Amino acid sequence: MSALGTRAAKSAPPATGTPSGRSTPTRSGSRRRALPGPLTGRLGGPPSELLRGRPALLLSVGLACVLEQLSGTPGLLRTLAGLWLLFGAPTALWRGTAAKAVSGRDANLLLAVGLAVITDLVTALGVNTLLPRFGDAHPLTRTALTGATTLVLIVLGTVLPEEPRAQAPPRRLVERLAALPTGRRPPGLLPVAGLGALTLLLSVAGPIRLNNGHRGTVSVLALVAIAALLLLLLLRRRRYSPAVLQSGLFVAAAGLLLLNSLRGWYLTGHDIQREYEYFRLTLGGSLWNVSTYPDAYNACLSITLLPVSVVRLTSIQDIYVFKFVLPVLFALTPVMVFRSVRNVAPQLVALLSALYFMAFPTFFTDMTFLGRQEVAFVLLGCALLVLTDAGRPLRARRIAFCVLLGGIVLSHYSTTYVVVAVLGIAVGTDLLWRLISRLAERRGRRRRPRIVGGPHARSFITWWMVLLPAAAALLWAGPVTHTSGQLHNTLSAAYQQLTHLGGGGGKSGSSDTRYSLFGGNQVSPQQRLAAYQQQTITQTAQQRAAGAYLPLKTVEAYPVTAIAPPNLPLTWAGQALKATGLDVVGLNGMLRQGAATLLQLLLLLGVVVTLRARRRGFRPLRDQITLTAGALGVIALLTVVPQLSVDYSVLRAFQQGLFFFAPFIAAGTLWVVRFAGRRAVPIACALVLGLFLDLTGVVPQLLGGYPAQLQLNNAGQYYDIYYPTTEERLAAYRLEQDIADQKPVPVVQAESYTFGRLQTLITGPAIGDVFPTELGTNPYVLLGSTTVRSGEVTFSYQGDLVTYRYPKGLLDSTKNEIYSSEGAEIYK
Repeated sequence: MSALGTRAAKSAPPATGTPSGRSTPTRSGSRRRALPGPLTGRLGGPPSELLRGRPALLLSVGLACVLEQLSGTPGLLRTLAGLWLLFGAPTALWRGTAAKAVSGRDANLLLAVGLAVITDLVTALGVNTLLPRFGDAHPLTRTALTGATTLVLIVLGTVLPEEPRAQAPPRRLVERLAALPTGRRPPGLLPVAGLGALTLLLSVAGPIRLNNGHRGTVSVLALVAIAALLLLLLLRRRRYSPAVLQSGLFVAAAGLLLLNSLRGWYLTGHDIQREYEYFRLTLGGSLWNVSTYPDAYNACLSITLLPVSVVRLTSIQDIYVFKFVLPVLFALTPVMVFRSVRNVAPQLVALLSALYFMAFPTFFTDMTFLGRQEVAFVLLGCALLVLTDAGRPLRARRIAFCVLLGGIVLSHYSTTYVVVAVLGIAVGTDLLWRLISRLAERRGRRRRPRIVGGPHARSFITWWMVLLPAAAALLWAGPVTHTSGQLHNTLSAAYQQLTHLGGGGGKSGSSDTRYSLFGGNQVSPQQRLAAYQQQTITQTAQQRAAGAYLPLKTVEAYPVTAIAPPNLPLTWAGQALKATGLDVVGLNGMLRQGAATLLQLLLLLGVVVTLRARRRGFRPLRDQITLTAGALGVIALLTVVPQLSVDYSVLRAFQQGLFFFAPFIAAGTLWVVRFAGRRAVPIACALVLGLFLDLTGVVPQLLGGYPAQLQLNNAGQYYDIYYPTTEERLAAYRLEQDIADQKPVPVVQAESYTFGRLQTLITGPAIGDVFPTELGTNPYVLLGSTTVRSGEVTFSYQGDLVTYRYPKGLLDSTKNEIYSSEGAEIYK
C-alpha cells in the first residue's frame, strides 16, 4: 500500500461494531473489505448507512429539486422543499465549516444559518448576473433558481468538510424522538415547549383578531405568556439544558415579533412599503436591475433577491415573506446574543443580555418594518458569535467574521456604515488603551487585569478588518450599484452642521435624542410644523408665481396647528389610581423616560464595574470593551449631529449597539442589586421583566393614559399612518381607472403615509404630500382613512413625526370632490 493509502487508512473512522480496516462478515458468510477514507462505514456498511450523513443530505437536495420542478407538486410539499433548499440544506452543509470558527453545536448551527443566508444571496446574484449574458433576459425563474441552488449545494456538499464526528448526534432522529416519552428528554423540554406553543398560538391569534376589528385582549395575553416564558427560563436556568433555554428565547422572540408583523391583511409599516415596491419590481421582471432605479433600497439584496428566491421556490404568498419569514429569521438574534455572551459570562448574564435586547422597543415595534435590517442583524449576530469564541483559531474566526461583514454589505447599507464606524472607533480605542497601558507600566504601575487575556492580549479586531468592509461598502454603493447618493448627501449635510456652514448647524435632529444622556436639540411639534411650512413656501415660490400651486393668500386663510396624539382612555385600574391622587398619564410618561435613562445608566455603570470593581458580572474580552466604546461613540455622534439622527435613528443605533454592550447592562443590573444577597437575582429578574411588561405596552394597556400601540390596538399614531385599509385601496383602484386614458397622465397628490401604503397601486406620477402650501392647482388629491375619519395628517420632518389638523375647507373651496367613502376621498 502506498504512503497515501496508509495515511488514509489510519485517519478513517472505524466502522460500526468493527475495528478500522478489518473485514466484516456478511449474511452469506463471506467476508468483504471495508473501504478506507471518509466513507468508511457508509458505502462499505449496510444499506441503511447510505441514508445517513452527507449522502443522505445530498439525496434530500435532489429530491427537493425534483419536487420543485414537478408541475403537480402540492403547495405544502413545494414550500417544504423550497425552504429546505434555501435554508435547511445549506445550514446543514455549512456546519462543518462553522465548527472551525466557533465551538459548540448550538453556536455552529447559528453561524451556519448566517452562512446559508449569504449563500442564498450570492446564488441569486450569480443567476441574475450570469444568465443574461447567455441571452436569458428573465433569469429569476423557479427553474433557474432551483437548478442553480441545487448545483451550488452539490458543489458545497463535495468540497465542504462534514461536522466533526465528536459533535454529531449519537443517535438517529427516530431514536431520539422515541426516547422522549420514556423520560430521557432534555430537562425543561416539556414546560418550555408547552408554554412556547401557547405563546405562538396567542401571538398569531391576537393580530388576527385585531385585523378583524376586535379588541387587543388576546395580544395582551400573548405578551403576558411571553413574559411568563422568559420568567421560567430565568428561574430554571440552572436546571434546563442550553438547547432548551435557547429554544425558549427563540419562541419568545418570534411571538413578540409576530404580534407586530402580522398586523393588517396587507403590508403594515414604514420602510417595508418601499422595500416591497422594489421587491415587486424584481419579481415582476424576474430580473434585478438596480440601474433602472438606482436607489439605496434597491441595492439591498436582502429585500430583492432573497425574497424573490423564497417566493419562487415556495408557495408562500409574497407579503408573508416580509410579514412572517423574515421576522422568524430575525427571531434568532436574541439567541445569538445569549450564545455570544455565554462564551465569556455566566448563564444569568447571558440570559439578562438577551432579555434586554428583546425588551428594547425598537426590537418589536420597528424591526419588523425593516426587512433589510432584519437580515443584516442576523449576520451581525453571527459575527458576534465568532468574535467572542476564543476556543477556535484566530485566523479562521477572522475569515468567518469578514465573510459575515460581506453579507451585511449586500444586505443593508446603513447597518454596514454603522458597523464600520463602530469598528473604526474600536480600533482607535484599542490603540489608545495600549498606549496608556505602556506608559503606566513604564511608571511602575501594574494592576491585576480585569479582562480576559490582560492588557497585552491580542485583539480580534484589527485595522484591515475596518478597511475591508469599508472598501466593500464603497465598491458596492459606488461602481457596482451607483447608489451612494444617500451616503454622500448625509455626509455633506453632517459636515455642514459640524462646521456650521450654510446654516446647517441650527437644524434640529430626531426627537429620539430626547431619550439620550448625550443630550440633543429639543424642538416642539409646532416649531417643526412652522419650520416645514416656511421651507415649502420657499421651495415653491417660483412655481407658485407661475400658477402651478394654489395662491399663497388662499392657503394662508386656512392655518394649520400641531396636535398631540391622543391617549388611551383610563381603564378601571387607571381610574382607581387616579382616585388616589396619582397622575396616570404622567406616571406612564415617567416610566418610559425612566426606562430609557435606566438602561443608559446601567450600561455606563456596568462598564465601570466590569473594569474596576472586584465583584464583577463577567470578565469581558478586550474587543467587547472597545466595541462598546465604538457603539457609544456612534450613538453620541448620532445625537449631536442632527442630520445623522434624521437619516439613522438613535433608537435603531442603540438596538444595534445592544449586540455589543448588552452584557454590560446585565452586569450593571446585578451589581446594583448585589446588596440584597440571596434575593439579588430575583430582584434583577423582576426588574427586567417589569421593564419588559411596561415597554411592550402591557402596563399602559392595563392602565390607559398612554398613546395606543399598534400591536395592541386599532388606534394610535402608528395605526393611523401605517395600517392599510380596504377603503383606501378601492379609492386607488377607482382613481387609476379615471386617469388611465388621460394623456398626459395626471399627477396624484396624497398624504405621505397614504402614498406609502398605496404606492404599488398608484402607477402614474405622484407626490407624497398634501400640506396646504404644497397643494398643486391641477393634480388629483387623495385623502386616506385617518384624514377622512379624524381630520388629522401626520408627516415626517427632520426625523420626527408631526401631526396636525388638516384644513379640509381649503380643498372644498378650491377643488371638486369626485369620490367619497367612509375611509377615502378624491378631489380634482
